Amino acid sequence: MLNYKRYKRNPVVDFPERTWPNKEIEKAPIWCSVDLRDGNQALIEPMNVEEKMEMFELLLRLGFKEIEIGFPAASQIEYDFLRKLVKENKIPEDVKVQVLCQCRQELIDRTFEAIEGIKNVVFHIYNSTSTLQRDVVFNKSRKEIIDIAVAGTKMVMEGMKNFDGNVQLEYSPESFTGTELDFALEICTAVQDAWDRANDNPIIFNLPATVEMNTPNVYADQIEWMSTHFKDRDKVILSVHPHNDRGTGVAITELALLAGADRVEGTLLGNGERTGNVDILTVAYNMFSQGINPNLNIENIKEIVEIYERCCKMEVDMRHPYAGKLVFTAFSGSHQDAINKGVKALKERGEEIWEVPYLPIDPADIGREYEPVVRINSQSGKGGVAFVMDTIYGYKIPKDMQREFADVIQKISEKDGGEIKPERVMSAFKEQYFEKKDPFELIFVDVDDRSINDDTKVSVDFKYRGESMHSEAEGNGPIDALKTAIRQCVPDVDFSVEDYSEHSLSQGSHAKAAAYIKMKNVITNQITYGVGVSSNITRAGIRGIFSAMNRLFS
Repeated sequence: MLNYKRYKRNPVVDFPERTWPNKEIEKAPIWCSVDLRDGNQALIEPMNVEEKMEMFELLLRLGFKEIEIGFPAASQIEYDFLRKLVKENKIPEDVKVQVLCQCRQELIDRTFEAIEGIKNVVFHIYNSTSTLQRDVVFNKSRKEIIDIAVAGTKMVMEGMKNFDGNVQLEYSPESFTGTELDFALEICTAVQDAWDRANDNPIIFNLPATVEMNTPNVYADQIEWMSTHFKDRDKVILSVHPHNDRGTGVAITELALLAGADRVEGTLLGNGERTGNVDILTVAYNMFSQGINPNLNIENIKEIVEIYERCCKMEVDMRHPYAGKLVFTAFSGSHQDAINKGVKALKERGEEIWEVPYLPIDPADIGREYEPVVRINSQSGKGGVAFVMDTIYGYKIPKDMQREFADVIQKISEKDGGEIKPERVMSAFKEQYFEKKDPFELIFVDVDDRSINDDTKVSVDFKYRGESMHSEAEGNGPIDALKTAIRQCVPDVDFSVEDYSEHSLSQGSHAKAAAYIKMKNVITNQITYGVGVSSNITRAGIRGIFSAMNRLFS
């Protein structure tokens, strides 16, 4: 049995004044990517300079205006990369480069060397403030921890005297989620007082969920409490830096935005220490799905995934929100049926608002294809097979026929195992409805509907069980005449046409038509479908008759 008694509950916040539960997210926050720092340090094989450059250029294309480049005072590669960006003039004027640094003089001096020549810099200093780390890691009092943060702030102010660029200070009480709120406020206020508006830039207080320690609502309470207690709140940018230890990184981020956060630090696809940082893309796509502009250029998730996997040397899970290969895919028969009907209704009604069951957004809006939306296996049903045949191959299979063909595909899947690709579905369709030549094979047919009494005359050559036959007959239409002509040669074959439908397969002068024949064996009452395709709709119907007979009387 799990020894759950080894663990204690983390405290919640006594904050009945909370207002965040009644709020809604209405706009995107300031986004800051930490892929090149927090994300990179968590890789088994950190990025080299070339990979960092490719990732940096991707972040620019995505529209990030704040990018944490790294910890240049602690790593020669990160220092060299930052200098490369400066020398090659890679940093746009409207982009802020963020650098991380501990509150130590030699590291701060080295960092100022690294950022020389950059126009806009966020200088990010931090020290750990949690009760546990004060006790077991640093063995320092509250005052001693505050002194570290204040000293670091003053060192940055001193370094700014010989720096030509624009500096914005960011301070993080690391391990904020394990820090007493009154102490978190006290240390932030001390930093704020030391900074004393050293320039006109608002100070960034970054309150990280360095380790997720409680349910998302508790983090929201912590954020709102700090937001409402900051001095000069209008001169503060409240930033969050969530991790995902409890698997709720996206949830705590969204609730933090409700609670007053102005800014979010995170990574593409959630890479980061342990279970990762918050996935900025998921938060942004969530906003997009609610009709909110995420203020990021995230229309092509495939490109983002390709570059991420190449630079980070990590694979995106198939079920990762929005980005995974299978997230817009349905194998369940009932899901497939609902998607099929939803897409059809959307087209028929000409709706501008996207509403399709099981698809919160249109995959095409973020660069995904429709083809993989429905994929077939042994759990699929008629709706999925119909969707594939319609969206990929243009065959609008009649409802009653969908079950018949779905049974065929299910047997193939159960026999072969695994997924049935669209090409195999189409191959089976041809085998079942086009390629059967036994017991009937159509050789030639001529239809004359010029009779003065409105009858149609059919002359047909065909084979029955390999024997060549010729027959002519009249009827009240091509199908009726063809039936009479066939029975004149093969009297034991008696069938009725229960339903007939047709549609165009393509546009233009060479367009083909598909005809679907629902046929019943009059003697056994067995029912099946046949399909015929031709540029001539009458010929398509006749081919459909032969297709159905071969399925019914084989």
